Amino acid sequence: MRTEQQTLKVSLIGILIVSALGIGFGLVSGSFAILFDGVFSLVDAVMSVVSITLAGLIAKSASNALSRRTQDRFTMGFWHFEPMLLAVNALLMMSVATYALFQAIAALTSGGREVEFGPAVLYAAVVAVLCLVIALIEHRANKKIDSALVAMDVKGWIMAGGVTGALLAAFLIGMLIDGTEAEWAMPYVDPAVLAVVALILLPMPFATLRKAVAEISLVTPPELKARAETAAQDVAEAEGFSDYRVYASQQGRARTVDVVFYVPEDQGLRSLEDWDRVRDETRTQLDGDDPHSWITITFTTKQPPSRPVR
Repeated sequence: MRTEQQTLKVSLIGILIVSALGIGFGLVSGSFAILFDGVFSLVDAVMSVVSITLAGLIAKSASNALSRRTQDRFTMGFWHFEPMLLAVNALLMMSVATYALFQAIAALTSGGREVEFGPAVLYAAVVAVLCLVIALIEHRANKKIDSALVAMDVKGWIMAGGVTGALLAAFLIGMLIDGTEAEWAMPYVDPAVLAVVALILLPMPFATLRKAVAEISLVTPPELKARAETAAQDVAEAEGFSDYRVYASQQGRARTVDVVFYVPEDQGLRSLEDWDRVRDETRTQLDGDDPHSWITITFTTKQPPSRPVR
């Protein structure tokens, strides 16, 4: 079974191949759409290297395999970098797509661009197949890995395959109209398809960006809060506690849950073993054995703060 790092390395090799093909065929054919595809892949390759490095750090942190110095500097682990990376990746994709859109509009308003459609068709056919193959490999691997980074990478390959398929169709149309009455439209094929591709790519990373910003901002996921509330309520009722409060957030694959139980003063004199039992029961309901979970359970006899008005 592939690990997260191995899967991302396969993706990185594919991205480097696509990037080299895109830049090379883009220069040979004169197609800015292909050149954009190559540059877009190059940016993606840089982010993939960072993703692989981060995935390795997270895995080592979860298994306590980091050096003592690194553990002392990052006692909370590296999970919080995951949404940051996803946000930067999404912003880069949107920025490159925006630039490409302006370039396409400029070319369309200035008479188009001459393109050699033979090399362009060859490039699009090869890369479309390559994108779909790598997306399928990663998707199958991620059924067992269940990684947000790999899932986003799969979406990226599917997007790339769809875009390249559109390029292939456009370049084939460009070849077919050569020598016909519609030959005047040939210079406009490349910038037109570039504009369409940019418009398709531009909004796609927005959902990832929104989720990443929410995690960076420590916005509590409703599902996580509801599950933690249910677990805390069950334990509080079973143990006769007066109240409880739950604080939860998610950053990438990491879940942080703080549960505070408010205990009546006449119940405060319990053995440590009994408090550990209550703590273990709560952690069990919250999947406390998950290495990516950070669960803190506190007991106090102080009066609980008033609950916020809904």
